[in-house]
Amino acid sequence: MRLPRPLGLSGLSTWIPGPRQTALQAVEQGLVEADTAEELGYAALPVADKAAPEMAVLAARTALDSTGVTPDELGLVLHSWMYYQGHDLWSPPHYIADQLGARQAEPMGIQQVCNGGAAAVGVGAARLLTDPGLGYALITTADRFAAPGFDRWRGDYGMAYGDGATALLLHSAEERPADLLLHAVTTVAAPHLEGMHRGRDAFGLVPRSVSDRVDIRRTKKAFFEQGGMEAFTRASGESLAAVVERCLAAGGLASDSPALRYVVPPRLGAKTIDLAYAPALRKMLPAEILVVGRDTGHLGAGDAAASLAELRAGHRLAPGEYALVVSAGAGFTWSCLLVSAA
Repeated sequence: MRLPRPLGLSGLSTWIPGPRQTALQAVEQGLVEADTAEELGYAALPVADKAAPEMAVLAARTALDSTGVTPDELGLVLHSWMYYQGHDLWSPPHYIADQLGARQAEPMGIQQVCNGGAAAVGVGAARLLTDPGLGYALITTADRFAAPGFDRWRGDYGMAYGDGATALLLHSAEERPADLLLHAVTTVAAPHLEGMHRGRDAFGLVPRSVSDRVDIRRTKKAFFEQGGMEAFTRASGESLAAVVERCLAAGGLASDSPALRYVVPPRLGAKTIDLAYAPALRKMLPAEILVVGRDTGHLGAGDAAASLAELRAGHRLAPGEYALVVSAGAGFTWSCLLVSAA
């Protein structure tokens, strides 16, 4: 999406629980094989004792407190998640809005699996641009990958899952100073790959009726055995290139611009980054590949927002410098956000 003017990103917050399970502990406890832990490259995964929406509220309060924005200034509360939020038939975004006291805001859930946080930024941007009176859009993500329903270390190939939440405020950059400026957000989808997370499974009547825990390795293996590996490899490479090229074009920035300081891939395992992301990104861009998340693992829907927060917290962008934040999620969908120092 080409933005007619940059939007502001402020209050960029990541709430990560204190308890950690180190890779060494996971190996010693038989939760993951030593060679797999080495390939993943995570030092530790955060393990929460709070429900995901509770963590989202904590991240959101930090975002509001750091900016001085009050709950009644929020026109929109967008919440995105990947995994179970604590109740079966229930609206987490309404809970978050209520807990914050944002009684005038419109709560909305954004579901695009791991790409949900980036998708929420796109939805929020579109709403703000078409309704300038909306005020601020609060965007939160939160996931808790708790056993027995989810195996955070061995539930998937190429990544392990950490608990945590993110929050940010999207707003007009003309009305208040911003932490970062959003210049473009683009998305590319490959829906023919949805079977990677379905496999050969029949449709169930209730959650986890087909399998007693989420087992993405099993569904991916079934998909690949049916000839899906070639389709995924081709679509992944083509989609990553397309979403980056479109984002740069939408933001009016050349791929070889010296102003493009970083490109930030999702918080996937080290081997996955080295094989699937780094070579393709280096072929397209001279920008430094900034790998983050070695101490968080994959944060589900929160990867993109957490990367934005890290760019801000580390003061990594000087005035006039840009970064591309790449996101990806099952389905499959790839998104890219072009941001700069404010």
